[in-house]
Amino acid sequence: MKKKLLLIFMCLLFLCACKEEGKEIEVQPQEVVLELNAVNPEVYSHIEIKDLIKETNVDDYKNEVIDTNNVGIQNVSIHYVYKNKKYVTRTAVNVVDTTPPLVHGSSSKTVELNYSGDLCNSVRIADYYDSTPICVVEGEYDTTKLGTYNVNLYITDSSGNKVDHPLEVKVVEKISKTTSSSRMPTVQFADAYAKYKNDNTEMGIDVSKWQADVDFEKVRDAGATFVMMRIGVKLKSGDEPVMDSYYLQNIKNAKAAGLKVGVYLYSKALSVNEAKHEAEWVLNALDGEKLDLPIVFDWEIWDGWSTYHLSLHELNEMAKTYIKTVEDAGYKGMLYGSRNNLVNYWDDDQIENIWLAHYVTDTGYKGYKMWQFSSTGRIPGIKGDVDLDVMVK
Repeated sequence: MKKKLLLIFMCLLFLCACKEEGKEIEVQPQEVVLELNAVNPEVYSHIEIKDLIKETNVDDYKNEVIDTNNVGIQNVSIHYVYKNKKYVTRTAVNVVDTTPPLVHGSSSKTVELNYSGDLCNSVRIADYYDSTPICVVEGEYDTTKLGTYNVNLYITDSSGNKVDHPLEVKVVEKISKTTSSSRMPTVQFADAYAKYKNDNTEMGIDVSKWQADVDFEKVRDAGATFVMMRIGVKLKSGDEPVMDSYYLQNIKNAKAAGLKVGVYLYSKALSVNEAKHEAEWVLNALDGEKLDLPIVFDWEIWDGWSTYHLSLHELNEMAKTYIKTVEDAGYKGMLYGSRNNLVNYWDDDQIENIWLAHYVTDTGYKGYKMWQFSSTGRIPGIKGDVDLDVMVK
């Protein structure tokens, strides 16, 4: 009986020892060296445990990505092994936002007598972290009196980063409704073909219901090899997309003519979840249809920006989520944007496929896979204007 009790006691000691061996110890030995760098990572930046460690004599440590999605003190646990025992030590990093808001717009604004609008709406204000930067107008002006006034728009984000935008306010009795032709010049596809077609490029068009019935055989015979087509449009944020009324006809006839095909959805997403749902809608509408070219995230609703309360990070996460969703389904993803918006608002360097909209004869923008260079193109097979595109092979 005594031998049995002794055996049970020894087994219990062994089990406790094994349990203790696998347990992390909070108090580290005095001889352990864990000298850490003093870092203040930028919000949304990529930083790992290894970036914190300046000097150490531990046998091993677990390298992990540190959460930098929120400004402020973030607690970090460093798990390491020393002399075959597991330890954990706690530290903290201060995540900061040092990037000031972006302000784009005219430096002057003309208003009529008794104007009561918000001068801050004269410009587009955006911040990468803060969805609602504060704008304050400083300077004297009186919209009940004719004259010219100089004020400043001071914009501050939640981290205290500031930027100012000088604004000249002209108060007039009545703003004249002058009509001036701002139509872009018509571009013949044949002329564009002669200018842009080479061994490294292909020429094409993009269409929607606005082009109505398209003779894609004539489009092909003119020298086009691809067509991007609108598969759907979001009429209102939060609503279900609706299919372009000419999409089924367009994809059938374009493929029959031997043209390469890609599709885009005109997005009105205002959240990551809504962008993901849009991508899923496109996949469902395609129903396994094979595409030669990407599925495009086309977000252009900048006019209402001040009412959306979106940070630029959230906006870019919408695009990346949409693209990841279609690529997880086996398609290629792409982002569409004007040169100004790509340079200033989109993380274009983090997105592989860019469809650039820039209506000039030569663009200085680098890195596009497709360039929409005219919205007033003319090509056999289409009555009226059509967008013209060049694609890098």
